[in-house]
Amino acid sequence: MSSRRERIEAMLEDDPHDTFLRYSLAMELGKESRHDESLERLGELTRDDPPYVPAFFMAAQQLVELDRIDEARTFLREGIEQARAQNDSHAAAEMSEYLAMLGAHGE
Repeated sequence: MSSRRERIEAMLEDDPHDTFLRYSLAMELGKESRHDESLERLGELTRDDPPYVPAFFMAAQQLVELDRIDEARTFLREGIEQARAQNDSHAAAEMSEYLAMLGAHGE
């Protein structure tokens, strides 16, 4: 039986531009502690046109787990800007709260 990651990779072979599959793969890689690969894939999603807003938040959370707080703040700031540009006030608010929490504990 193949793993969830392997099944996602197989589906991506058929549709390599599927945003949700790409995001799902990044999340699976993170669960497998393959953080560099996960963060690279999340970064790619943030550079899409338009950027995939959830990728900013997930990258930031993963970076915090790795104690890379400054990088996490950068992703959050960019994510808030993109969320607002895409009229996603809920995501902007969530990332703003997380950024405020990091500021209170990370500086």
